[in-house]
Amino acid sequence: MITIILTLFILGYAAIAFEHPLKVNKTATALITGVLCWTVYVVFSASPEIVSEELSHHLASIAEILFFLMGAMTIVELIDAHHGFDIITDRIQTTNKVRLLWIVSLLTFFLSAALDNLTTAIVMVSLLRKLVKDPMDRRFFAGIVIIAANAGGAWSPIGDVTTTMLWIGGQITPLNIVLELFIPSLISMLVPLIYLTFKMKGNLERPAKIIRKHEKHSAVMLFAGIGGFIMVPVFKQLTHLPPYMGILLALGLVWLVSEIIHSGKDDEQRKPYTAAHALSRIDLSSVLFFFGILAAIGVLEATHILSNLATTMDKTIGNSDVIVIAIGLASAIVDNVPLVAATQGMYSLADFPADSKIWEFIAYCAGTGGSILIIGSAAGVAVMGMEKIDFMWYLKRISLLALIGYFAGALAYLGIFELMGR
Repeated sequence: MITIILTLFILGYAAIAFEHPLKVNKTATALITGVLCWTVYVVFSASPEIVSEELSHHLASIAEILFFLMGAMTIVELIDAHHGFDIITDRIQTTNKVRLLWIVSLLTFFLSAALDNLTTAIVMVSLLRKLVKDPMDRRFFAGIVIIAANAGGAWSPIGDVTTTMLWIGGQITPLNIVLELFIPSLISMLVPLIYLTFKMKGNLERPAKIIRKHEKHSAVMLFAGIGGFIMVPVFKQLTHLPPYMGILLALGLVWLVSEIIHSGKDDEQRKPYTAAHALSRIDLSSVLFFFGILAAIGVLEATHILSNLATTMDKTIGNSDVIVIAIGLASAIVDNVPLVAATQGMYSLADFPADSKIWEFIAYCAGTGGSILIIGSAAGVAVMGMEKIDFMWYLKRISLLALIGYFAGALAYLGIFELMGR
């Protein structure tokens, strides 16, 4: 059974990677892979009821991410419908590729720490559509956004789901993770940026600027949307409810604001500004692709393939630093959530107390390692769908940059740890 599941996963992964040569949409491949992996699991299982329960458990966690994704994308579409992003993009005047790259990357890095890497990636791609006309240039900038978003999420307890998992599990504390991982995370982004500073040249063309109306409404919707995003981690801390509940509350409030703003208009005039219209504009194909990928990975977790892999690595490799670096590299292929969950089960707080080196390093590696491949992180999958980025395109143009940054940040962390004598 394990062999069949792994074969299906690898074949599905390959089909996604070679989507364009095969001329098969990646969403179809992801859905087929996810469903077939669960089908094999239930066929070979002695207890189909238990498999169904496991599927329901994984579906609940997948649904949380999908609802969060749909909520965030709808808020972004509502802001965009009211031209709220123009308030930000109008203040970014440069057309120089290098300068814009630095502005976008730094903005993404810090915004990701305050919100989270998935939300930030969605927002920044929407901004890039206002700043970069050429689709190929925009895809490249979007690829760098993935690196910056994941780097920014790694040093914040609310910036990445895996860092949040470690925080909730008691393995890290908020202030310590910020102090210990800020510099390594920043280096993982700066190294690719410095390289590109000397390699990129020229200016880019911006989309034609259109004179917008309703400037007051634009500002109201922008601040309502950004305020809603900022409210999500606060809501989570106050209520201990999962983030998707916060994003749905934010969507409801932003929806209400849009209804109040246009309450004096007839239905036809209000239609382009409604949440219903925004919902029709989000990319449901990306959402379904996300479902297929996470469902397939869920089988690897349910059949203990990932946890067994982690245990095998612990026994054969032994060196915890090498193991954690390998886990980060593995998170480029499979979701970092089950990988971190496996390490939480593999190492205990009794052996490694809160804020130990291993937990900090796991937070860094699992957070930034997903940038190496485009389907290695939630931010990457979201950007992949929004900008129609091909797996192989990303592999050829962005992956090496992300890999160099990943190792630079890892070496920086290990070096600082040794210098501090901890």
